[in-house]
Amino acid sequence: MSIYLLFIIAVALSLDAFGVALSIGFNEAVKKKNKIFFALSFGTFQALLTFIGAYAGFVFNTYIITIPQIIGGTVISIVGVLMIKDGFEKKTENILLSFKMYIILGISVSIDAAVVGFTIFNNINSNYIVITQSIFIGIMTFVLSNLAFFVAKFLRKIELIKRYADYIGGVILVLFGIKMMFF
Repeated sequence: MSIYLLFIIAVALSLDAFGVALSIGFNEAVKKKNKIFFALSFGTFQALLTFIGAYAGFVFNTYIITIPQIIGGTVISIVGVLMIKDGFEKKTENILLSFKMYIILGISVSIDAAVVGFTIFNNINSNYIVITQSIFIGIMTFVLSNLAFFVAKFLRKIELIKRYADYIGGVILVLFGIKMMFF
């Protein structure tokens, strides 16, 4: 596989994480440390699930292709609904700042990486190539997630976005969840 094709695949896989990171970045309660943990989670799970998908692809290719997308989309949509609910309640506790959210969202945005591993990388004979391609995808996801947090920092300065950040972020997550489930 050429580096150009791998780059395109890595960017495509990273777009879900980018959108979720942008949504999370709208929330003022999310600090720099949290953003780094989210970006690390997204990148790590993208690499890990690509790697696992590549090796499990020939076994699970028939049975798991659509199920993970539905589960991931549902989880992301539920988190979006919870963000919208938090916007109405204006609680001091933020659902995004719990440790389990790093894991849940990391896995949810990375399920498509497992599908790519199942379908594209499962016929590569070299372990070294699969590992390096998986790591490249993880690094690209980490970089694009950080870029999304950077963009959100500036968009949050717009008063309208700042006032409705929880709602905007929640709606974006719900839309990403629906996209994952049906498109």
